Amino acid sequence: MPDFTPAIWIIKKFEGFSEKACPDPATGDAPYTIGYGSEFYPDGSPVLKGQLVSKKKALQYLNEELKVIAEELEDLHIELDPYMENSLLSFIHSVGWEAFLYSSIVDAIEREDFNEVINEFNRWIFDSDHQVIGGLIERRREEGNLFLTNIGDCSWTAPGVLLKAFRDYEASLGQVNAIRKLEEAVNPYLLSEFANDFGIAASRSSLIDHEIENLFYAME
Repeated sequence: MPDFTPAIWIIKKFEGFSEKACPDPATGDAPYTIGYGSEFYPDGSPVLKGQLVSKKKALQYLNEELKVIAEELEDLHIELDPYMENSLLSFIHSVGWEAFLYSSIVDAIEREDFNEVINEFNRWIFDSDHQVIGGLIERRREEGNLFLTNIGDCSWTAPGVLLKAFRDYEASLGQVNAIRKLEEAVNPYLLSEFANDFGIAASRSSLIDHEIENLFYAME
């Protein structure tokens, strides 16, 4: 029997356990999930409002769900080591089978372009309202690192949230406040390392601060 332990560990960590069926956050209604994020029972019937489950049963449902996903992956005839398979089991459990097939992951695996696999993982960090979710960033990092366990020349890379922020920066009040909030929360030594790696010189930094101050004055 296949060992789904690594996938189960990630899923349990990020899905958590729900004894009672939970509605979809986007609709407040169906589809419902139960246990460790199961939307369907092993017989194919959907989870319904008000239904309950024990942890033992929930783990059984999860194992059955992962078994089905593993069989579907096998039908794709792509070469996967056990770490890659478990990584994809967790990822597919999170985003769904159709979303997985819609992504470029299968093609990237066939080309052995594992950096692109990680890049694709990192695109799935948003909720239904297009808001970035910290838990999804962390989950994709763990799935990515698991996928690359036996790939020596690759490592997980961040999803580029800051790079996108830099590209889209327009010095709006909301953007300035967001940057200030982030800077206040960052470890000072990590912040200084970033500033030096980025090449923020004292004169340039002072100029930026002066521009931001002028922006605040103009908005008052």
